[in-house]
Amino acid sequence: MKRMDAISEIVKKATNINALLVSNIGVPCKELHQACDTPNNFYMLGSMGLASSIGLGLALALSDRKVIAIDGDGSVLMNMGSLATIAWQAPDNYLLVVVDNGAYGSTGNQPTATSQQADLAQVAKGAGNIKVYEAGTKERLRQILQETDDGIIVVRVLPGNADVPNIQMSPEDILERFMAEASRPSGSV
Repeated sequence: MKRMDAISEIVKKATNINALLVSNIGVPCKELHQACDTPNNFYMLGSMGLASSIGLGLALALSDRKVIAIDGDGSVLMNMGSLATIAWQAPDNYLLVVVDNGAYGSTGNQPTATSQQADLAQVAKGAGNIKVYEAGTKERLRQILQETDDGIIVVRVLPGNADVPNIQMSPEDILERFMAEASRPSGSV
């Protein structure tokens, strides 16, 4: 399974539950934009390691909305403290999906520590998270997404980027569009 396949499954889940969707920096944002551009999507264009934290903040601030964050292994390795904070807060409206390709995909596929012995599912559990799931196939990811709305999913994918165009919105436009959507009650869509 490639990252784009995982993103397509996550998009189906987000659409079905009208979730706000925060995406990791770089190519994953472009892949999400290509798969399904919607005002519910917040594209992190330049803040590595913060998608999981921003998703958590949204879930805590907007308890009536479902929030899904798509983060990468490199970004989670950069901000592992977010896993402990997610465990501490444990909002039931927040799902973090860590797409682990064992590489820094947006900068040339340099290997991350997960390409060797680091195991982010074990790290998440060690940080105190109770609901931690692992997937290595599209079918398993789809099953987990159907069964849960909260917790952490670590999904292993092959390294590599889809050939997708750049997002043609400015960061300000992305923010304004997302904030307008996020401020609406979940049932008003």
